[in-house]
Parts: sequence; C-alpha cells; structure tokens
Amino acid sequence: MSMADIQIALPLLILAIGALITLICGAIGRKQTTGYLIAVIAAVGAGLWSMQTPPALLAPGLGLSASGLTRLFSAYFCFMAAAVLLFSHSYNRYRDIAGEEYPATILFATFGMVALASATNLLLLFLGLEAMTFGFYILAAIDREQDVSSEAGLKYLLMGALSAAFLAFGIGLLYCVRGSLGISEIMQTTLAATVRDPIALAGWGCLLIGMAFKLSLVPAHLWTPDVYEAAPPPVVAFLSGGSKAAAVLLMVVLLVHVAELGTLRVPLFGLALLSMLVGNMAALRQNRVRRMLAYSSIAQMGYGVVALVSIQGHGLQAAAFYAIGYGIMSLAAFGAIGVLEANGCGAELDDYRGRGFTQPVASGALAISLFALAGIPPTVGFTGKFLIFAAAIRTGENALAILGILTAAVSIYYYLRLVAALYLQRGAAEQTESISINDTVLLALSCVLIILLGIFPAQLLDFLKIQLL
Repeated sequence: MSMADIQIALPLLILAIGALITLICGAIGRKQTTGYLIAVIAAVGAGLWSMQTPPALLAPGLGLSASGLTRLFSAYFCFMAAAVLLFSHSYNRYRDIAGEEYPATILFATFGMVALASATNLLLLFLGLEAMTFGFYILAAIDREQDVSSEAGLKYLLMGALSAAFLAFGIGLLYCVRGSLGISEIMQTTLAATVRDPIALAGWGCLLIGMAFKLSLVPAHLWTPDVYEAAPPPVVAFLSGGSKAAAVLLMVVLLVHVAELGTLRVPLFGLALLSMLVGNMAALRQNRVRRMLAYSSIAQMGYGVVALVSIQGHGLQAAAFYAIGYGIMSLAAFGAIGVLEANGCGAELDDYRGRGFTQPVASGALAISLFALAGIPPTVGFTGKFLIFAAAIRTGENALAILGILTAAVSIYYYLRLVAALYLQRGAAEQTESISINDTVLLALSCVLIILLGIFPAQLLDFLKIQLL
C-alpha cells in the first residue's frame, strides 16, 4: 500500500480508529462525555481530511476513489455524524441512554457511508451500504426502556436482512453477465439500449428491490413509521439525512455512467409515483408528529427518484443537491423534536400547541425546517424541488413532474398544520425552555444553511455539475 493509497483511505481509518478508542475508553472509564468527545473529534477530523485533495484520486488496489463527489459526500456524512452526536448528548441524558456503544455505533455507521461514497466497485458499495445499515439496526433499538424501540429495531433488522439478500443476489447476477464488479463496466454492459439479457434484467430487479428498502420507497416502506417513532430523534435525523443521502448517492454513482435509463425507467417511474402518492396521502391522516414526518420522508424520497428518472435533464445533479438539502432539513427538524421532547412535549400533534411561545428556539427551528420540507421559498427545499421538476420537464417526464408538483402542494397542508399548532394555538403548559448551548448553535446553524442553500445554490450546483459530467 502506497502513501497515496493511505491518504485516500485516511478518513475511513480515522473513523474506524475513533470508534475503537471510544469503545475502549467506555470500558475503562465511567464518564459518558469522554466517549462523545472522542467520537465528535474523530468525525470532524475525518470530515476535514475528506475536504483535502490528495495527490492521486484513485487507489486501485483498495478499490477507493477520492473524486470531488466522494470528498463532498464524505465530508457531509462526517459533519452530519458530529452534529448528531452533539444533539444526542443532551437527549440521551434525558432518556438515560448510557454506554459507549452509542457514539461508537454512530462512527461505525458513518464509516459505512464514507466507504460507500469512496467505492469504485459493486462489492465495496455493498459492504459500505450494509455496514451503515447494520449500525442503524442497533441505533433504532438503543432505547431499551421502550418496548416499541426493540420492536422497531427487530422489524428493521428482518426487513433489512431481506433487502441485503436481494442486493447481494442482484450484484451476483450482474457479475455473471459482465464478469467484473467495476461500476462503469457493469453499467455500460447491462443497461445498453441493445441489451435485453434476462439475467441482467433479473439482477437489476433484485438491486432495485434492495434499494427501495434503503430509500423507504413504496412498497418497501412499511418499516419507516415504526422506526421513526421509536428511535431517538437524533438517530432518526441521521437515518433520514445520512443513510438516505447515501442510498441516493449510490444510485447517482451507478447512473452517472449511462446516457439513458433503458429498462430501468419503468420500475423507477413506478417507485416514484407510488411513493409520492402513498407518502403524502398517509401523512395527511397522521396525528402523531414523528409518524407524519416518516410518511413525508417516503414522499421526499419519491421526489428524489423523479430526479433519477430525469438523468437527461441534469436530474443526477438535482438528486445529489436534494439529498444534501434534505439531510440538513431532517437534522433541524428532528434535532428540534429531540429538544422539545426533552422539555416534556408528547408525541401527538396536540402536545405541540403553544410550544412556539414557551420554547421559542426549538420551535423556531422546527418551523423553518417544516417550511423547507414543504418547499416554500426561499428555503433549500423549494430550490431542490424546483431543480427536480425542471429536470423532469426537460427530460419529457411531464406526467411525473405534474404529479410531483400536485403532491408537493398537498404536503403543505400537513406541514403547516404543525406550524399552526406551534404558533396559532395556546397550550396549557407555560414552562420555560431548557436547551443547551450546543443544541442552540446546531439548530441555528442548520436553519442558516437551509436558507443560504435556498438563496445561493449556484456554487454547490456548479461543483456537482462538474463532477457528474
């Protein structure tokens, strides 16, 4: 292994070593803060190193890349993990979630995300994706005081195991067709317009089934409401903004090597259509806030698939931009929910009444994130949806674009219903807000990024355009 290879692999090494040190410190010490501090330092260090341009952009012996897209998403995953760890410190004290396994598992899941972002072949993509998902199996069930947490973790594990089997089998079938695991070779061989190989079609079918689970697309979405409701809010923020961004990145990395979707267009069209309809219609009927946001996340990923269908109209650029924007929106939303729950807020919509007056910081951040998720300007949610639907129209997917716009308009109702509960209704509780400096800074920074990326998206879009050409 050369020094150039080590430089490319260094973010992964930092995360892995940081996770191991966190476990060791937890075994020999009793201070919870030490493990969180080490994990945050490791995540920030890996993120900062990911932003550096190494002398070589490929490590063929390791199957790793350090392209601009890889460095961007690796830094995003690492900084997201650091923010989640900081949010978790306060919430976990409230819920009495103790143990060094929590920060260590966050780092292990981040390791999987960065490995996925860096991979140059399907085997490493699969290993990174499953390392990430395995971490979330643990995190979803980490609150052992709640029976629903264990139940949600078990549901997630069982469906995730089935998803992993489909992914592995699909990759195996594609390998049989091409005799290589290289992403570029497989994509150009199995998705060419003249190719109608039944083995390749079966491989892609299995791959899409597995990816539908990772993105919680209909009909592989049934785990989502239970996990979103039972897991700690910082974990849900990481699951929603980190793992789904990683899954979108995987699809972008695959599709960037082809000029048109070919046989993939019809199943992706169907997944996008069903996810937008079912996600938004189910969210309308929810009175529990986390379940409402769970169903809305299904619809949000449907919009992301609309961008993937529209690759000829700069759809991949829109998908990558929206993945990052959605992650920031999720971080603000579930970070704020965690603070509100730690201040005694319940799970029902009625429990949020008047919180905007008694807990203004968390409620303000939640309101801004809801405006962004609804696609109201000048937020990143509006810019992202505009890019997605513009790409669909340029590609000729007018029906998908119209349906997406209509369902996005419907979603405004249930997002603003929560905002109305925060500010237009007075609740019975009149208590002061208890929020740490860390949480205040992170919520403020998330809201600033939501607005700035909505008003000034050009720099990020230009960078993505160069990387995806």
